[in-house]
Amino acid sequence: MLKLLLASQNPGKLQEMQFILRDLPIQVISPAEIDIDLDVKETGKTYAENAALKARAFAEASGLLSLGDDSGLEVDALGGEPGLYSARYAPGADANDADRRAFLLKNLEASPRPWTARFRATIAIAQPRGEIEFTEGICEGEIIPEERGAGGFGYDPIFYLAELGLTMAELSEDKKNKLSHRAKALEKAKAFLLRYGHK
Repeated sequence: MLKLLLASQNPGKLQEMQFILRDLPIQVISPAEIDIDLDVKETGKTYAENAALKARAFAEASGLLSLGDDSGLEVDALGGEPGLYSARYAPGADANDADRRAFLLKNLEASPRPWTARFRATIAIAQPRGEIEFTEGICEGEIIPEERGAGGFGYDPIFYLAELGLTMAELSEDKKNKLSHRAKALEKAKAFLLRYGHK
């Protein structure tokens, strides 16, 4: 069975990837399972560059096919911000997810609604020899001023999917793993993973 190393220590991300790829002959493993502990600085200027930095570093360290990803929330009223800096978009250094959501809403106060937005994810899959394959996924929605739902993380409680009448945080795990930006990028990556596994 093909082993795919996730270039992240995030247990939620690992669970999500394992669920989405469960129908393929692939074992998604975490760095901890093979005693790898890397801290890759996200110095890229694009999602693809950051995803590639992570994927390549883990592939080189492990000799395994490795998957890195980078994603962000792009709000049209803010010119695409926070974008690449979504995880670090905050009024202070010790900010948490709730602080980031409050900061985003404060910055949107002067703009008329609807606050259209999208989550964008880029996945990079690095081979041990250095070649990299990229896929992208986008989930369109809008930002709403009140938090709803207890699921998800980050900006999920204020990211509203109008066609469902629900925020990302109100979706079941199963539904989110079909609709999310990361799920869509991973779905596109399946064809490459199957080809690679049959080499």
